Amino acid sequence: MFKSNTYFDDKVVSIAFQGDDAPATVGVMAPGEYEFGTTQKEIMQVISGAMTIRLPGEDAWRSVGPGERFEVAANRKFGVRIEKDTAYLCLYFDEA
Repeated sequence: MFKSNTYFDDKVVSIAFQGDDAPATVGVMAPGEYEFGTTQKEIMQVISGAMTIRLPGEDAWRSVGPGERFEVAANRKFGVRIEKDTAYLCLYFDEA
């Protein structure tokens, strides 16, 4: 079954589901700057729009566009800046 989640005063909305390979969420982010924390390894792919990210241990921000993805280890925080409505897919994995 699906589970809906909202964050940051409804500026980030996601729907959780069980994907073929791993649990996943698909969602949208409105313009803003956000900090997310992970509890599992995450692989996030931009579907539409764009995001600028700052990954753990990095000082510089970098752009991620449609079809591009990035990975964040478990128990880390990362920054996201959104300038226009952006859709994403995020897969969650246990780290061995």
